[in-house]
Amino acid sequence: MKTPRTGLPTAPEPTEANPVATDPTSANPVVVNPADGKPVDLGPLVPVLFGFAAFQQLRAASELQLFEYLTLNGPSTCDQVAAGLRLPPKSARKLLLGTTSLGLTEHEEGRYAPSPMLRDAIDGGVWPLIRNIIDFQHRLSYLPAMEYAESLRTGKNEGLKHLPGSGGDLYSRLEQALDLENLFFRGMNSWSELSNPVLLHQVDYAGVRDLLDVGGGDAVNAIALARAHPHLRITVFDLEGATEVARDNVAAAGLADRISVVAGDMFGDPLPDGFDLVLFAHQFVIWSPEQNRALLKRAHEALRPGGRVAVFNAFADDDGCGPLYTALDNVYFATLPAEESTIYRWSEHEDWLTAAGFADITRVRSDGWTPHGVIEGRKPDA
Repeated sequence: MKTPRTGLPTAPEPTEANPVATDPTSANPVVVNPADGKPVDLGPLVPVLFGFAAFQQLRAASELQLFEYLTLNGPSTCDQVAAGLRLPPKSARKLLLGTTSLGLTEHEEGRYAPSPMLRDAIDGGVWPLIRNIIDFQHRLSYLPAMEYAESLRTGKNEGLKHLPGSGGDLYSRLEQALDLENLFFRGMNSWSELSNPVLLHQVDYAGVRDLLDVGGGDAVNAIALARAHPHLRITVFDLEGATEVARDNVAAAGLADRISVVAGDMFGDPLPDGFDLVLFAHQFVIWSPEQNRALLKRAHEALRPGGRVAVFNAFADDDGCGPLYTALDNVYFATLPAEESTIYRWSEHEDWLTAAGFADITRVRSDGWTPHGVIEGRKPDA
C-alpha cells in the first residue's frame, strides 16, 4: 500500500459494500459521499463517540461542587473558580470548557454561571437527586456497561463480573456489599422522586381505599402516595431484608398508622388480598414476560371485583425506536439487574394484562422528562 506524505494510508476505492470513501491526503480526512461528491456530516457522532467523556465532565463538576460554588458566589471568572474550588488554573479552564460546551454552564463577559437548566434544578431542589444518580452511574453502572456487547451475545447480565460477591443477579450481590447497597437505594430513591409525579398526580385514586405495593422495597413510593392521598391505606409487600428498612422509613415518616409492611416472596408466597388497587412499581423491568404475566394473575386474585392493577415504570415506544432515554437506560438493564431485565413496550404490557383477565386497559403517560408512565387494568365485576 502506498503511503502519501501525510503518513496516512491510501483510502480504498468506494465499493457497493462500502459506498463512502475518505480522502486521506488531508490532515483532516473528509468523508465524501461518492453519489454526489458532497462531504458527509459526521458531527452527530461526536456526543456518541465521546459520551463517556461528557459524563465525566458532569461527574467532575458534581464532585468538585462547581454548580454550588457558582450559585453561592454568582457569576465568576475562571481564576475565581480555580481559587474557590482549589484547582490549578489550567484545571479550571478544562472543567469550564467542558461544562460550557455541554450547556451546563454559560459564559458572558468573562464570567461563568450555571445554565438556566441547572439553575432550575438547584432552585427546585432537584440537584441533590441528580447528584445521587451521578454517583450511582459512576460507581455502580459505569464499568458493567463495558460488558454490553457481551451481554447481547450471551443474553446474560455479564456486567455482574465487575461487582464483588456471588449470585446471578444484582440484588444478591448488593446484599454482600453494604456500601453499594446503600448507594443503590439512594440512586433508586432519587429516580423514584424524579419520575413518580405521574404515579402520584396523574392516576385517579378517588375510588381507592386499600392499596397493595408489591415489591415496595424501602417504601419510598408508599410514603409518597400516603402523603399525597391521605385517604389511602397502603400495604408494602417485599422480601424480609427490604421490609426491615421499610418499617424504619415508615415509622420515621410518622405513617405507621396508614402503611403496614408484610414480608413475603411475590413469586413464592400468596399475595395479601382484598385490595382496591395493586401496584407494581419498577418491577416489570426486572422480570421475564412469563414472570410478569404470573405476577398479574396473582394481582388479579388479590383484587376485589372492580379493583385495578397499576404498573409503574419506564416504557419503550411500541415501534421499538425510542425514546432515547429508554434506549440508553436499557444498557444498565442488559448488563446488571437480572438475566431477563429490560424495558418493555407499552403494547407488551397491554398483552400481559389482557392475558391475565384485566379489562379497560389505559395508558397514563408522564408529563415529565423521563419516559415513565402507568398502565392500568380493571378486574371485571363479579
